[in-house]
Order: sequence, then C-alpha cells, then structure tokens
Amino acid sequence: MKIANDILIPELERLIREEKEVRFTPSGISMRPFIEGDRDSVVMSVLTGNPKKGDILLARVQNANGKVNYVLHRLIRIVNDKKGQTSYILQGDGNIEGEEICGREDIIARVMRIERPNGKRKYLSRGRLWYTLRPIRKWLLKIYRHTWLIWKYENN
Repeated sequence: MKIANDILIPELERLIREEKEVRFTPSGISMRPFIEGDRDSVVMSVLTGNPKKGDILLARVQNANGKVNYVLHRLIRIVNDKKGQTSYILQGDGNIEGEEICGREDIIARVMRIERPNGKRKYLSRGRLWYTLRPIRKWLLKIYRHTWLIWKYENN
C-alpha cells in the first residue's frame, strides 16, 4: 500500500525526532542503482552533527514554483556563502543533471543502511565511489538500464 508523501514524511519526521530508527521503502528511480524504488528499504535516523559529503539524506526542498518536495538524495556539495550561511547540494545517484539545495533545517534524516528484500545490506561506501564517477555515469547508467534491468525482468 502506498501512502502519499505529504502524509508519510511528517510521520517519519516525528518518529525520527523521537530518536527512533525508521525503515521505509522509497519509490522512484532517482537513486538507482543503489536504491531500487519500490524494492529496497532504507533505515534512517536523526542526523547528529553536520552532514558529510556522500551522505544520503531525506530533506525538504523547494521547486521552482515554491512547492515543497521531499527527496532522498546524496549530498554532493556543501557551500558556504559570504554571510556564513551553509547550503547543502543534493543529487540522486541515478540523475545526471539537476540538483536540489537545502539548508540544515530542511534535513530530516540520514540513511544509516540500505537493505534488499532478502535482508542483505548494501554498502553505503559504494555510492560515494559512484559519485566520483560522475563524468562517465551517463554511460554507466545506460549500460545498467539496458543490461542488468532487462536481464533481471526477463529472469523473474
């Protein structure tokens, strides 16, 4: 059963503020290949201290129309302006373009682990390596989509 983000995320945020670990299964393909939407689960907890480059964060971001959206994306850059304000730049692992900007107050949680349906954990460090491959990621994603995903669905 799917629950709308505007209902689900505030409840997740409430539990995280109570310092509970929260598990949920995200949807979408923006974090592919490390988080397969509607399949893999993420376990999140409150972010203590400041986020680090490479962390996967659940955050509130505003789109161009001013509407608030929730994203579960990787922190790719930290920017400090002349006024001492810090901005966090996020991008999905499966996205080649497009970045989201948020402040520290917009970060809801940090992903502690990613799990497949069989309980096997995925290594978070592999996603950090994936970010360093940004210049060739476009082609790696194309190969992934046209080989692994086709093979997977044909053999299930």
